[in-house]
Amino acid sequence: QAQLEESGGGLVQPGGSLRLSCAASGSIRSITAMGWYRQAPGKERELVARIISGGITNYADSAKGRFTISRDNAKNTVYLQMNSLKPEDTAVYYCHVLSGGIVNYWGQGTQVTVSS
Repeated sequence: QAQLEESGGGLVQPGGSLRLSCAASGSIRSITAMGWYRQAPGKERELVARIISGGITNYADSAKGRFTISRDNAKNTVYLQMNSLKPEDTAVYYCHVLSGGIVNYWGQGTQVTVSS
């Protein structure tokens, strides 16, 4: 059974940092891409960052220069280092894995709240 285990969310003050982790396990094979999306209240889910085969990364404009995505292939784990966090980064962050180029897996979501 496929499973994505997320961790690292929480409450942080503006300007602070958080690191999200997502480990893929179970029946997930041939991972094509791993990434993070987020959804704020009343808004659509949006891409934050993703890393595809070969290590190519894509970032939302809002994440460029502040967030860094990385992947440990041996552990099938993707990380999102978030620095200089802003209140507008507050959202539920979802891990996403694309398997074989066609099968999408989603984590259960982890809350990130940026507030003083």
